[in-house]
Amino acid sequence: MGTENVLRNLQLVDGRIVDIAIQDGVITSIAPSGQAEGEIGLDCSGLYVSSGWIDLHVHAVPELDPYGDEIDEIGVKQGVTTLVDAGSCGADRIGTLYIARLKADTRVFALLNISRIGLERTDELSQLEWIDRAKALEAAAAYPDFIVGLKARISQSVVKDSGIEPLKLARTLSEETKLPLMVHIGSAPPLVSEVLELLQPGDVITHYLNGKPNNLFHADGTPLQGLLDAAARGVHLDVGHGTASFSFRIAEQAKAAGIALNTISTDIYRGNRLNGPVYSMSNVLTKFLVLGYSLEEVIRAVTSSAAEWLGKPELGQIRVGQQANLTLFALEAGEKQLMDSEGNVRVAKHYIEAKGVFANGSLITG
Repeated sequence: MGTENVLRNLQLVDGRIVDIAIQDGVITSIAPSGQAEGEIGLDCSGLYVSSGWIDLHVHAVPELDPYGDEIDEIGVKQGVTTLVDAGSCGADRIGTLYIARLKADTRVFALLNISRIGLERTDELSQLEWIDRAKALEAAAAYPDFIVGLKARISQSVVKDSGIEPLKLARTLSEETKLPLMVHIGSAPPLVSEVLELLQPGDVITHYLNGKPNNLFHADGTPLQGLLDAAARGVHLDVGHGTASFSFRIAEQAKAAGIALNTISTDIYRGNRLNGPVYSMSNVLTKFLVLGYSLEEVIRAVTSSAAEWLGKPELGQIRVGQQANLTLFALEAGEKQLMDSEGNVRVAKHYIEAKGVFANGSLITG
């Protein structure tokens, strides 16, 4: 038997203080503070613990420019134990990402770009022949435990003159593969109302809080009927902050309208990690505290909500007998300036900061 490690005095988001004992990477007990036994104890007083954070929208293929980065730089080093690469790869190179993830400490899933070229270029849906049905079906069949959905970037700079047609082809591919769609929304055409009509329960709208003219809210701040209808039928709303896709103004409108917070994701890649406005998952989560969501709501949006969408609820739990998949983080007191994609600033009085993860059988910090 391996050594039993005990992480002592961790606070759950519901306020309870616990000790978590881990042996050979598996949780052996969750006990009230001071009651777990083990050979090696680490005092974690002042830290929160949750199941490992899940980022549903990242770009984790470093060779791709501008939308690429190293897996662990945007994974475990950010407190994120599981990430979903959101369409960096189409059928042409999905196998390369499948192999690359084996060297990382971060668990990686992928959304297959419906364009076989993926993000080799940023107008990947401008030529309909790049949406190669046979290759997409072959890729989905080859990596069933890795590919968790399909990605279609449906905005003007991506589709050019193809309009709504790529999304119609994506819908057919979704039906054939039984994989949900994640659809990126942005500038028109096509109109966002046309996009919403094609989405089914379990599909994802990413960038739903973007402030571009073709967004999901009327000028008076009320949500489009199409958004309300989509949410009611089970379309999942994902933040996908990114460089140009998160507006405090729109986020405030969404909260005021009672639009549910489903998942918080970063759409992180090298440029917006180093230069902002994303920087880190912690930074993005803090923006939702500033918007008035509770710590519990914010952490749910990056743990159990994301795990449920993935169909892997165990990734959103801390349970005895399961592999230890934990994120340790602090809620620090102090002012922090936060900028959205439109240059607007809010000042946080408290901010979230990831301090480490327990993944792959060991504690990883920094």
